[in-house]
Amino acid sequence: MEIIRDKNPLTNLLGPLSFYKKALAIALPVMGQLLIQNMVSLIDNFMVAGLGDIKMSGVNIAGQINFVFLVLINTICLSGGIFMSQYNGAKNPAGMQQVFRFKLFFATIASLIYTTISIFFPRPFLALMVHGNIASEPIIEEGVRYMRILAFSWIPTVIATSIGSSLREIGKVKPPLIISVTATAVNTFFNWIFIYGNLGAPRLETVGAAIATIIARVVEVTIFIIYICKTKPPFYFKIIDFFKVKISLFFTILKKSALVLVSEMSWVLSETVTTALYNSRGGAEVVSGMAAGFAIANLFFVCFSGIATVTGVIMGGTLGANRLDEARIQKNWLLSGALVFGVFAGLLGLLTTFIIPIIYGNLSSEAQIVTRGLVLVNALYMPVWAFVNAQFAISRTGGDATMGAIVDLSTNTLLVIPGMFALTYLTKIGPVALYGIIKLVDFVKITICAIWLKKERWLTNLAAAYYTDETFEKMS
Repeated sequence: MEIIRDKNPLTNLLGPLSFYKKALAIALPVMGQLLIQNMVSLIDNFMVAGLGDIKMSGVNIAGQINFVFLVLINTICLSGGIFMSQYNGAKNPAGMQQVFRFKLFFATIASLIYTTISIFFPRPFLALMVHGNIASEPIIEEGVRYMRILAFSWIPTVIATSIGSSLREIGKVKPPLIISVTATAVNTFFNWIFIYGNLGAPRLETVGAAIATIIARVVEVTIFIIYICKTKPPFYFKIIDFFKVKISLFFTILKKSALVLVSEMSWVLSETVTTALYNSRGGAEVVSGMAAGFAIANLFFVCFSGIATVTGVIMGGTLGANRLDEARIQKNWLLSGALVFGVFAGLLGLLTTFIIPIIYGNLSSEAQIVTRGLVLVNALYMPVWAFVNAQFAISRTGGDATMGAIVDLSTNTLLVIPGMFALTYLTKIGPVALYGIIKLVDFVKITICAIWLKKERWLTNLAAAYYTDETFEKMS
């Protein structure tokens, strides 16, 4: 797409309809896939909610610990994805294969470590999430049972994530969507069988939910592997070539990913701390109510991944092709589109409050009140979060991971965590209000990011450094 600078500021702020149609064509399948995946969590919540506040709380504190691990895996894939998108723009399959090796290698190591923790040492981590909660002990017991079984799903999960993210980063967004639909159907079916003991199966309750997830993840990764073996996308390589790595590129990605990791992990750890603090504001009704609220909010949070993928595919391709002036204009178009997109996502989020009595009718009335309040707060913040996610995506696509690391580390360390401790121990406000107030920090993040992006450190062709490397080109 040829882009010509226009003296009209509105033209440079908002892109043509054709640009946003292209963006939506990329974003909607990605969002559809994640929406389906989040529907699995919602279905799990719905089915487990029928077992009561305690059992649902146990599953969900395990989910909060698992969330830290999943962010780590997504960060590894995101770090590789920065390079995958640009090598795709540079038409460099050898580079894409190296990036895919990077994802598989480090994600698998992380999954092996976390599987060990989940099986042998889950209790200390789960106890942190309900410290001060009046129903902590029975909640922890349920969480331990669930977490130990679910541990066997992590290796297939990270392999599927590595493949699915790589397909999306080269613009193949429909296959991951179809595969996720299949995995969701499998998960839902086996949830129905094992949680409540249908079709002659034993009633396993929370353990049944974990078993259903394992089966779904094995089916998912099997289909992904069959798909790439048959279609052979540019990043595909034979398993015997797994260790044919370019060490210099691995170190380059690691250098970039270290900063992304600092950014993402500082964010997720601050989220974990704040979760533990608002979980202390009562009993099982708070834990289950907040968890239910996030399960619903995740349905409209999918827009963040859509924004990140669109930015990576469109701007990554533009930067990889060395069209830097075009990337400058696309940055403004993407930011404006993200803001508008966030407004619509927030409106849809407000509508989801009507499904709370239907999905979570088996939770206590106190838990449902907490759920409704949290969904409303999240919906109102959607335009803000969509915009800041676009800012982060632009910076990372150009290889500038420093911005995210500095913004997240500084705001989370200096504002979010101290602010949450102060609100928790100096006031008596409820968990939803605690959450809503502390999220005002995101306006500070937007301001810092806006100033940083003007320096254009993100305006870099990462693929150029390796594209002409003869020894690299021969490696596949």
